[in-house]
Amino acid sequence: MRQAGPVSDADETAAEQPPSDPHQAHAATVRRLEQSAGKLAAAAIARMDEQLPWYRAMPPENRSWIGLVAQAGIAAFTEWFRHPETKQAISTDVFGTAPRELTRAITLRQTVEMVRTTIEVVESAVDELAPPGGEAALRNALLVYAREIAFATAQVYAQAAEARGAWDARLESLVVNAVVSGEADESDLSRAAALGWRTPEHVTVLLGNAPNGDSELTVEAIRRAARYAKLQVLTGVLGKRLVVIAGGSDDPLQAAKSLIGPFASGPVVAGPVVPDLLAATRSAQAAAAGLRACAAWPDAPRPVLADDLLPERAMAGDPAARTLLVEEIYRPLQEAGSALLETLSVFLEQASSLEGAARMLFVHPNTVRYRLRRVTDVTGWPPSDVRSAFTLRIALMLGRLADEERRS
Repeated sequence: MRQAGPVSDADETAAEQPPSDPHQAHAATVRRLEQSAGKLAAAAIARMDEQLPWYRAMPPENRSWIGLVAQAGIAAFTEWFRHPETKQAISTDVFGTAPRELTRAITLRQTVEMVRTTIEVVESAVDELAPPGGEAALRNALLVYAREIAFATAQVYAQAAEARGAWDARLESLVVNAVVSGEADESDLSRAAALGWRTPEHVTVLLGNAPNGDSELTVEAIRRAARYAKLQVLTGVLGKRLVVIAGGSDDPLQAAKSLIGPFASGPVVAGPVVPDLLAATRSAQAAAAGLRACAAWPDAPRPVLADDLLPERAMAGDPAARTLLVEEIYRPLQEAGSALLETLSVFLEQASSLEGAARMLFVHPNTVRYRLRRVTDVTGWPPSDVRSAFTLRIALMLGRLADEERRS
């Protein structure tokens, strides 16, 4: 004897004899599916409410959309079962009833659970839905339909992911371009937030050559490297340049080393650390100036800091580099007393010879040594280092020129 199920409105069918014609059995099953669609959908919703905690926690509007999807799924199965030889657009029939935003409100895993629950409810009612002798045909059809609906679910989420990915790529390109061009504003902060940028305290911009080939693969490689290094990134390929805005590290050189893999051969320059995304424009401009000036320092390390390229940037006409050299090296030495400036100048002119500088200044070599240590303390650039000595020499030249301009 059959147990009561979702279908209970036709007692006379319980005593129905197996139809002699398979077409009659098929037609009878279709009629029962049509009559029971509402009750099956209600049973599916009730089971979701009972078994799926995420469904119970959803707002009423989203639950109502899920209910419509369940009803559409059962109706689509009925139509598909009516004409199994006709190819049906299952994804449109089932998921077209819900807004596109629903794919963001529920995850793919949750959608699979919803579909599985609905299929299980229909499967449990097969004995009531099919006339005697038609149960096997209905179960087989349900099995095939479950496979099709699984593919349709994957397709819907794949299309949504592709659309979201394309939109995110456009947003990211807008933000990166605004930072590099110096036009970043509050709207770019909103765009970055939509991309998952969590306003890190330390931001630096990396510039280098982009590899040939698919730029999307390059961008994805940067993201993988960033995840491994626990950095936030906004990245894009602008022409021949690969731009990476990296957040979360106060060491720009270390950040550059962590992300250098996807860059093509050639110099990679890290701009100075800045406090936020809007200030990243300053870091990007320094990195761009450093990249242009790298040709003047063939033996520059890779990656290299933009601030380590200050002399080359200044000679290439970068006003920001000239200002930094004057304001951060020449002016502090000037304020520290004329003895430091004079000693540094003579030391550099004497080919970095302590004894030669001491003779020219008529002081003991230890006095020269002490003053040079003071130069290092004041500027951060040790005169005994060849590279630092070059930077200090350029700073002295620019400072004197600036003083002459002030007097004239």
